[in-house]
Amino acid sequence: MTSQTPITVARGDGIGPEIMDACLKILDAADANLAIDEIRVGKTVYEEGNTSGIEEGAWEKIRATGVLLKAPITTPQGGGYKSINVTMRKTFGLYANLRPVRAYYPFVFTRYPATDLVIVRENEEDLYAGIEHRQTQEVYQALKLISRPGSERVIRYAFEYAKRNERKKVTCFTKDNIMKLTDGTFHRLFDKVAEEYPDIEHDHWIIDIGAAKVATTPEAFDVIVMPNLYGDVVSDIAAQLTGSVGLAGSANIGQTVAMFEAVHGSAPDIAGRGIANPSGLLLGAIMMLVHISHTEAAEQVHNAWLRTLEDGIHTGDIHNQTYSTHWASTDELADAIIERLGEVPQTLKPVSYADTVDQQPISSAIDEAIHTVKQLVGVDLFIDWSEGERDPDAIGGRLSQINGDGLKLKMITNRGVKVWPGGQPETFRTDHWRCRFVADGVDTITQGQVINLLTRADAAGWDCIKTENLYTFDGEAGYSLGQGE
Repeated sequence: MTSQTPITVARGDGIGPEIMDACLKILDAADANLAIDEIRVGKTVYEEGNTSGIEEGAWEKIRATGVLLKAPITTPQGGGYKSINVTMRKTFGLYANLRPVRAYYPFVFTRYPATDLVIVRENEEDLYAGIEHRQTQEVYQALKLISRPGSERVIRYAFEYAKRNERKKVTCFTKDNIMKLTDGTFHRLFDKVAEEYPDIEHDHWIIDIGAAKVATTPEAFDVIVMPNLYGDVVSDIAAQLTGSVGLAGSANIGQTVAMFEAVHGSAPDIAGRGIANPSGLLLGAIMMLVHISHTEAAEQVHNAWLRTLEDGIHTGDIHNQTYSTHWASTDELADAIIERLGEVPQTLKPVSYADTVDQQPISSAIDEAIHTVKQLVGVDLFIDWSEGERDPDAIGGRLSQINGDGLKLKMITNRGVKVWPGGQPETFRTDHWRCRFVADGVDTITQGQVINLLTRADAAGWDCIKTENLYTFDGEAGYSLGQGE
């Protein structure tokens, strides 16, 4: 007998322990040959006073196996708790979230029977960086972070996945008509990486119309790659189109560690009732088996699950009058899948993992100048000011009095819209003002000049809540214009 492959398992919260028990029972019956090391993660760990949500020593266990099969977990509301899901993805550098979405028509009802797409979601950056601030009485901010290497890596993963799995097209979703620097970088890198894969079609959609297209014509897509937030939303939309988000598994891929899970949450409202559908976690476990090269077991379990769907043995979330023959509990569904190990579906397309080769670590390959000439040419001062009628002319006049030392007030915006000089009276204004000072009579400025400006602002009684330096890179502005500028 070959040696067992070690994996780490977290049973999770809510329905997590029930569906994990069902999945492990199926994997054991399929001789998946796993050595399981369990850890505790989630709600109970939080409630024991561990604010990280993961027990001591768990990080080392995950790192030792390099593979985590995780049931859904619950992050307590309030109290400043951070999502352990996001923390684990970022701690282990799980940069690519892989979410296959397939219709199982006619056995699971869907209006989109031809759906068979894969969403590759950037997993560490974007708004999920989790950097937020309350800056005034009325205004809060979240920082959207998009990096060149982070974007390239997940885009390259999408093309490699398409190549390895004989997919024909990779599509990119962004909102770069509005966010020209952040989403614009993602789109630009997508086009550059696509040049290296001439045998794979590629196209780009603006996220709003792209999401609408997924929701109405999902068969038009094959592999879709996109930044973090968009990927989270669109993958749930796509999964629901197939009949239930409970049928979606997920893989989180890093260079040395990978985590496999269901897309859905911990569903505490049905926990302990034995009615949860374990299919999402099971499909995540199948992706795990492929990842660790246990392809025979992966193929056997996946085909048995498809055959069980065909035989109408369904949990309540997908039960239907036409094709369901038995309203199955969690355990009954697991037993039915085990009974069908070695069988293949008769109507649905059988799966084959015989020739699957796991993807090698992704590294940057774009030959692009990184060390550009970077020059400081100004600074945005963000001011908390709510006096009187919030007259931008009044704030502009007062702020102009601190001009000097090579810096001059050029523009004031409120919620991104220019209100000085020459703003419009209809523009709604809060107590949060971006005041742009630019180099006056010189090409560049120094950090010292910025500090001196802040000193003058403080002496004049201004509440400066934030600064953002304005840089050019090889003469190209590294900052956005104000709306209406």
